[in-house]
Amino acid sequence: MNTVPPTRAAHWAALTAREAPFDLLVVGGGATGAGAALDAAARGLSVALVERDDLSAATSSRSTKLIHGGVRYLEKAVKEFDRSQFHLVRDALRERAVLIHNAPHLCHPLPLVTPLYEWWQVPYYLTGLKIYDALAGRANLAPSRFVDAKEALQRFPMLREEGLRGGVVYHDGQFDDARMNVAIALSAAERGAVVATHAELVALHHEAGRVRGATVRDVASGEEATVTARAILNATGPFVDEIRRLEDPAAEPMLDASSGVHIVLDARFAPPGTGLLIPQTEDGRVLFLLPWQGATLVGTTDQPAAIERHPRATEDEIEYILRHVRQYFSLPVERDDVLAAWSGLRPLVSDPQAADTARLSRDHVVHVADSGLVTIAGGKWTTYRRMAADAVDAALALAGIDAAPSATEDLRLAGAERLLPTGAGELQERGFPVDVARHLHLAYGDRADAVAEIAGDGDAPRLAPGHPYLEAEVRHAARAEFAATAVDVLARRTRLAMLDATAARAAAPRVSQILAEELGWDAARAEAEAEAAVGWIS
Repeated sequence: MNTVPPTRAAHWAALTAREAPFDLLVVGGGATGAGAALDAAARGLSVALVERDDLSAATSSRSTKLIHGGVRYLEKAVKEFDRSQFHLVRDALRERAVLIHNAPHLCHPLPLVTPLYEWWQVPYYLTGLKIYDALAGRANLAPSRFVDAKEALQRFPMLREEGLRGGVVYHDGQFDDARMNVAIALSAAERGAVVATHAELVALHHEAGRVRGATVRDVASGEEATVTARAILNATGPFVDEIRRLEDPAAEPMLDASSGVHIVLDARFAPPGTGLLIPQTEDGRVLFLLPWQGATLVGTTDQPAAIERHPRATEDEIEYILRHVRQYFSLPVERDDVLAAWSGLRPLVSDPQAADTARLSRDHVVHVADSGLVTIAGGKWTTYRRMAADAVDAALALAGIDAAPSATEDLRLAGAERLLPTGAGELQERGFPVDVARHLHLAYGDRADAVAEIAGDGDAPRLAPGHPYLEAEVRHAARAEFAATAVDVLARRTRLAMLDATAARAAAPRVSQILAEELGWDAARAEAEAEAAVGWIS
């Protein structure tokens, strides 16, 4: 196991101190990049990961929080009898089971109700979801079944009763995407990977016509370092074409994007243990309404979008979501009920080396440039592990590196190695309130004790009233989870900024003050960090 402490500063120092080439340099700290770093490190290879922002700073922290096979993809597979879509759904359902097994503190099964208001919908959706069950095979979480209107309303009392014929209940997985990303990166670091966040790749270096290294800049200090590697993997999500153009300014784009906007409502809009699938919106999409982190998450939209680092939810997109919720709810829902709203970029990828008829897809593509730069793009959170393995396989084959096959299928992630179901109860016995104990257990797994030790006792101060996040988590994030800014903590180590924008803005000065104590900032830097966080949240 690696002895480098998981702080941002320690890993930047380890990156700049290394003289020998790494086996693999991964660019991008989202799900796939962190997954690739873990995959390679678990094979015994030397690995560096560089990320210009934070772990899961973009798309990987802004998902719908479901690990799933994709009921929309299944519908398309059935309508078009598209075997490739069937395979995508089947493989994703298998990976759903792997995720739940490898990170049980961060993942759990969730029943979802699909309300039906026309009798013809009953056999249509029930048959489709039975196929979904069948494709999952032994990895199926629970059988799908029809429920009458009475039971549908018992499960989801907010539903509009008029005309309700019943519903179909099926199961998928739910998770905390940003915390999962941190767990993957920590697991990689503990196996020797260097994980340098807030470190931007600014140039690629060539040797005999092949990419063999890069110039990386510390975003905060401006210090630059040269990193050499036998293989380089571009896993920058929506920004893969930026990296490809560093290598070849004439590179044909391989990615478009659409905006996936989510809103967060109060907990009263969803029962705590059941989600809702709205099966048909006005533009043919599905919409999810899910209990999440003590609130209600609703999304998502699907509109063409510019590729930018911090996309914003527009008022039109927020109203689109509210309009559809109102159609299915007996409970009034207004704009003032929205506690937070955010947008993520959904990748639509094509392979520049494929035929012109290649369609934009949410499947993943591994592209190899003439220079040897390997790019992985597309896909979805559920299949991050398979995507990472495919990308690492391609990079190693290209570089002629002999290594064992992927070993991540049964690899328990950080927090899950010694996880006990009694963890939350033990924290309660130590005096932590029920909501705090449950949060610490689910967010940190078997490492919750590390946060509890910093907190001291159950009376430890919280970051915001009504939320379970502790000030101790800020210190832990800086000491043991690579956090380097207030946004890192508010948006991704805790989820406060994604759940309650007003509370997160109020907490920003205190978070910055604690980080200043941990990271040695002066008062001006702390004030600037707080202002930056408020601006990001707004």
